[in-house]
Amino acid sequence: MLDVIELFGEKTTRDELGLGGVRDAFADLLFPGTTTIQTVAKYFLFVPWMYMNLERKQVPSSKVAERARKFEIELAKTLGDADGVIGKRAKDSLKRLPSSVYWQGLMAWGVRVYPKSQSEYHKSLDLHYARLKGRDATATEFDGEGVNGSALANWHPNIVQPPDDFPSIATMELTQEQASYLRERIMTNCADSLLAHLLKSKVDVRGVPFAWDLETPLPESLSARLGHARNFSEVMHGAQLLYNLILAEQSNNLDRQDEYRKRMNDWWVIMGQGHERFADWNLKQFWAIIYKVNARISARAKQFIEQWIATVQSAASLVGVMDSSSARDLISQREHQIKGSLARTRNERARDLWSGAAGSEQLDLRWRTSRRIITDILRLEVSSDAPTN
Repeated sequence: MLDVIELFGEKTTRDELGLGGVRDAFADLLFPGTTTIQTVAKYFLFVPWMYMNLERKQVPSSKVAERARKFEIELAKTLGDADGVIGKRAKDSLKRLPSSVYWQGLMAWGVRVYPKSQSEYHKSLDLHYARLKGRDATATEFDGEGVNGSALANWHPNIVQPPDDFPSIATMELTQEQASYLRERIMTNCADSLLAHLLKSKVDVRGVPFAWDLETPLPESLSARLGHARNFSEVMHGAQLLYNLILAEQSNNLDRQDEYRKRMNDWWVIMGQGHERFADWNLKQFWAIIYKVNARISARAKQFIEQWIATVQSAASLVGVMDSSSARDLISQREHQIKGSLARTRNERARDLWSGAAGSEQLDLRWRTSRRIITDILRLEVSSDAPTN
């Protein structure tokens, strides 16, 4: 819950209009295992290394959460002020632990073998130790199990091992061996994703603002998915901007009104540039892709998205969207569906808490996080001036 609260505190990820289900479906499809609150790729090794360390010491279930927390706080102190350190400022008061941030991603990438939640994993360790003890008592040299008892492992049996000085000494950079391991895990377990394709092709993604700005050939299936994702992100950005413009007007904030009218003008230019692409947009195919990933998208969310798309496509000019009473009513009604009496467009006290930007940034579908992770993994491949490890 702390992760969710922090997530909704960021203006780039706040979901004021209930677009999160579709947004996350595309993000999971293109960049599986990622979240917006991840920082660097090295944590995909730090977390399993920590738990492997605690398992070797056979820390009991009743104490493992406490020991893990202490471990993660000490790791943050060891890493110091390096870019991407989780807990760099919070230190001992850290609430959002890296292990919780990366837990699902570790499963998606095949680094974690244990299939359940982090809390269930903690509870399972006493039984895990007992099973390992029983296996050691009965196993033979030819018992058919993998190396080091891999059939009972909680972590990928061939995971790259931590340096001898870990965790007393730790760095955020991946060695070639570590990067190759993570790349192999993603390419094996997420083979159909854009994340895997970019790593396989060793594409330099630094400085690329959105995934659809990549200048690299893509398989037809990936290109189609990315096209749908782009259309959704670009067209719905107008709804996000209009929502904030309405709040600026209701708050009598002239500076913000000017800002959002200018931003909507820039958005309308993008709509014009992509006119043919939007005209040919196959919404039936779009929804088929979405529902295959997330079948729980609500009928109301679908209706709102389709009504907004129709509003934009039928408008002859920006005024037909920005100053349209029907478009504004659509925005207000959608917020009310989600928040009820706490909807800012209808509640002055709730509106007083508006910071001037609520979910106003274009949806990047976790590209910013994925770009950093890809760059980390390919650092020694695409950067000619990168130091060797």
